[in-house]
Amino acid sequence: MSNWYQLDSTEVLARLETNPDQGLSGEEARGRLARYGANALVEKPSKSRWLILWEQLTATLVVVLIVASAISAALGDYKNAIAILVIVIVNAFLGVREEYRAEQAMAALKRMAVPKVKVRRDSHLCEISSRDLVPGDIVLLEAGNLVPADGRLFESANLRIQEAALTGESEPVEKDAQLVYETSPALGDRLNMAYMGTTVTYGRALAVITATGMQTELGRIADLLQTVEPEPTPLQGRLDQLGRVLAVVALGIVTVIFLFGMLRGENIHLMFLTAVSLAVAAVPEGLPAVVTIVLALGAQRMLKRRALIRKLPAVETLGSVTVICSDKTGTLTQNRMTVTTLQTADGRTDLSPVRDASLERAEATAIARPTKALLLTAGALCNDAVLEMNDEPRNPYRAIGDPTEGALILAAAREGFVKTDLERIFPRVDEIPFDSERKRMTTVHRLPADWRLVPPGLAATFRDHRSMASATHLAVTKGAMDNLLQVSTHVWAGSHPVPMDEAWRQQILGGNDQLAREGLRVLGVAIRPLETFAGNHGEETLERHLIFVGLVGMIDPPRPEVKEAVATCRVAGLRALMITGDHPLTARHIARQLAMTTNGKLLTGQDLDKLSVEELEDVVESAAVYARVSPEHKLKIVEALQNRGHIVAMTGDGVNDAPALKKADIGVAMGITGTDVSKEASDMVLQDDNFATIVAAVEQGRIIFDNIRKFIKYLLSCNSGELWVMLLGPLMGMPLPLLPIQILWMNLVTDGLPALALGVEPAEKDIMQRGPHPPGEGIFGQHVARDIMWLGILMGLASLGVGYIYWQAGEATWQTMLFTTLTFSQMSLAMTIRSQRASLFSIGLLTNKALLAAVGLSTLLHLGVVYLPFMQAIFETATLSARDLSVTLALSTVVFWGYEAQKWFERERGHNGAVTPSRDPPAR
Repeated sequence: MSNWYQLDSTEVLARLETNPDQGLSGEEARGRLARYGANALVEKPSKSRWLILWEQLTATLVVVLIVASAISAALGDYKNAIAILVIVIVNAFLGVREEYRAEQAMAALKRMAVPKVKVRRDSHLCEISSRDLVPGDIVLLEAGNLVPADGRLFESANLRIQEAALTGESEPVEKDAQLVYETSPALGDRLNMAYMGTTVTYGRALAVITATGMQTELGRIADLLQTVEPEPTPLQGRLDQLGRVLAVVALGIVTVIFLFGMLRGENIHLMFLTAVSLAVAAVPEGLPAVVTIVLALGAQRMLKRRALIRKLPAVETLGSVTVICSDKTGTLTQNRMTVTTLQTADGRTDLSPVRDASLERAEATAIARPTKALLLTAGALCNDAVLEMNDEPRNPYRAIGDPTEGALILAAAREGFVKTDLERIFPRVDEIPFDSERKRMTTVHRLPADWRLVPPGLAATFRDHRSMASATHLAVTKGAMDNLLQVSTHVWAGSHPVPMDEAWRQQILGGNDQLAREGLRVLGVAIRPLETFAGNHGEETLERHLIFVGLVGMIDPPRPEVKEAVATCRVAGLRALMITGDHPLTARHIARQLAMTTNGKLLTGQDLDKLSVEELEDVVESAAVYARVSPEHKLKIVEALQNRGHIVAMTGDGVNDAPALKKADIGVAMGITGTDVSKEASDMVLQDDNFATIVAAVEQGRIIFDNIRKFIKYLLSCNSGELWVMLLGPLMGMPLPLLPIQILWMNLVTDGLPALALGVEPAEKDIMQRGPHPPGEGIFGQHVARDIMWLGILMGLASLGVGYIYWQAGEATWQTMLFTTLTFSQMSLAMTIRSQRASLFSIGLLTNKALLAAVGLSTLLHLGVVYLPFMQAIFETATLSARDLSVTLALSTVVFWGYEAQKWFERERGHNGAVTPSRDPPAR
C-alpha cells in the first residue's frame, strides 16, 4: 500500500498493527526485518571477479603482452610464448585479488556509515541503526535528523522538512500530522508524510514507518542512480597522470633500445619482446589500484581507532592537516553534563551529582524553597530529553537525548521532581523549538485544576501568587542567559516576581560570570503565566515579558586524554583551536585546563561580526579560542584559515554546522551527538566524539601518505634500475643484458608483495614530531625524484658491473649474475627504503613482518629460478656456485649501504641545523 496519506493516523497505526506508546516488540520487529529486509538502498553491486579479470586482461600493456605471446608462438618460440602467458595470468590473478579486496573493504566501510534513529520498542525509547527499521516502527524525528524511512506522521510540532532531495523544492515544507487527503496529491504536497533521505530542519514529530529500503520513494529513484561511475580520488588522478608521463618516457627509451638493437643486428623478434617487456617493467600500471588498497586498509585501521572515514580521499588529506578546529562539548570534554549549581534571587545552592533514591522524596522539601523548586520544575518541563529508570540504586535514572537537557531532568529527578510525573501534571500543549539564532526554547503547559497533585513546595508557589493563581497555562523558556535577559521584564524573588531593574540585571550578570569562571556551562530559565491560550502562538507573543527565574550551572569536565593530544598537536606542528557557542569565560577556563592557549587571546561572535574575512586573517594566527560563535562564524574562521594557507579539519554536530564542515578540508562529524545532516556533510565521523581520535586519525593520515611515497619511490627506483641496465648495456658493447622473460619475472616479484608490504609500514618514530608536509608538495617532494634517479643508477651500475666482468671473462653465467644481482638489489632496497631518515638498524627487522615475509618469499622464488632445472629452462638461467651467489649477495647490498649513508648524512646535517617545524603557514 502506498496511499498512507489518505488514511487517518489511527487507521494507519491499526493497519500496521503497532501501538504509538509501546511500539513494536523486539520479537515482532525481528520477524518484520526478516520479511521486509534491511532498511537500506540496494547499491550497485561491486565488481565481480570475472569483470575485474576482464579489465585486467584488456589493459593496453597486457594486450600487447598477449599479442607478443601470440607472435612468439607463430614464430615457433613456444617457450617464451608460454612463459609470457604464465606471467600475464599470475599478474591478472594478483590484480583481481587486490582489486576485489579493495572493493570489499570499501563496501564494508560504507555499510558501517549508517545513521542512528530513535525508535520506540517494547515501551522504551532506544537508539538503533536505521538499517534495522521495519514498517510499523514508531520513530522520533527532531531538527537535524535525516528521515530514515518513509513514514506517516501522527504527532507533529512546528515540523518543517527539507525535501529538495525528492521534489527539488528549495524551501522546507511545513508538515501537519492531522491532515488527511481524499485525492492523490503530488509528492511535495503530502504534508502528513515524511520521506526517506529528507531532512528535518525545524520542530519535532512522531511517525510510524510505512516503507523501508527500496520500497521507499527514495528507493525508486535509487535505481536511476546506479549507473553513475565514481570519480577517482585526487591522489589517483595524480598517479594516473604520473603513469601517462612514465608511459611516454618509457616509450621513448624502448624505441631507442629497439632501434639500437636493430642497428647491432639483434634478432627482430627478440628485440620486439624485449621492448614490450621493458615497457611493462617501466610503467607501474597497477599503481592506482595499489594506492586504493592502501587507502582502504588505512581507513580500516582508522576505524579501529574510532574514526570512520566516509570519503576515501580524506585519508590522504589528513596527513596535510595544519589546524584542527574543535567544538568544546563532548569533543574536548566528556559530554556528561551534570548540574552542580542553582543560582536564584534566594541565593546559590550546590547540588550533589548522585543521591540515594530513598532520600529524594524526603529531601525534596529541603530544596523546595519556592524559587528553586520552580527553577528545577521549569528546567525539566522545557525539555525534550527522556527520563528512564536505571538498575543502579544510587543512580536510579538515566537520560536519553541532548546532554544538557539530560542534565536538567536528572538534576530535577534527584531532587524529587521527576519529569514523567511533571508532564502528567503539566501536559505540554505547544512549543517553539530551539534554534541557533534565538538560542532559546519555549514550551507551553496546561496548569492543573487540582493543585493537590502538585509537589508541596511548588504548589505553594502557584497558589500564593495572584498571576499564577489566575493563569490557565504556563510558558517556560530556557536558553543562553544574555539572550533571555533581553526578553525578561521581571525577576522571581522569594515567592513573587519583582520588576527587573539595573541592580537585578547586574546581580544576574555577576552570578553568571562567577559560574562561568568556575568552568560551568550556564543556562537561564524564565516563565510567563498565561491567563488564556488559544494555541499557535509564535515567539513574538510567547517570548516577551518573561519572569527570570534563575541560572543553572553544569559542568562537563575535560576528557583526561585530550590534554596529551593537544600537546601532541603542538609538537607535530598542528594548531588546536576551540570554537564553541559557550560563554567566553567557560571557554577560556577549559582552554587553559587543556593548555590550548598561552596568550589567553579570545574572540567572541560579536568580535567576529565586526571583522571581514580579510581582517580576520590578520588575527586568526594568534587566537586559539572562539566563544559565543554561530555557524556563520565557523564558516568565516575556516575561510580565514584557508586563505592563510592552512589545511583545516573542522568538527561539528549540528545542522547548521554543515556549511563549515563542507568548506573545511576535512569535515569531522560527531558520531554520538552529531545530527545526521552533519554526518552526511562530513568526510570523517568520530564514533566516540573524542578530540584525541582526530589527532590519532591525523597520525594515521601521515603514516599512509609516507607509505604511499615509500612504495612509489621503491617501485620507480626498481623500474629505473631495469631501464638503466637495458639502456647502458648495449652502449658498453654487451649483448642484451636481460631477456624479456627475466624482466617480466622481476616485474612480478619486485612490484608485487614487497610494494604492498611497504604500504603497511608502521609509523616512523618522529611522525608526530615533525611538521605536516606542505599540501602542494606532491608525491615527488622531499627529494623523491632525486632518490629515484640515483638509486636506479646505483642498482643498474652494480648489476651491469658484475655482468660485464663475467661476460668479459667468458663466463656463461654472466646474465644470471646480472639478473640475480639486480633482483637482490631490489630486495635490499625494499628493506632500507622503509624510512626516509632512520636507519634500518634502529627501526628493527621485525617491525614490519609483512615486508620481511615478502622479501623472503621473493628471494626464495628467485633462487628457484636459478637452481630448479625446469625453471632454468624457462628463464634461461645457469646454476651459480656458492662463490658466485655470495658475490651477487654482496653487490646487491651496495644500494642498501648507499641509501643508509645518505640517511646518515642527512641526520648529521639535521643535528647541526634547525629541525623544528616551521610556524609559517604552508604554501597552498
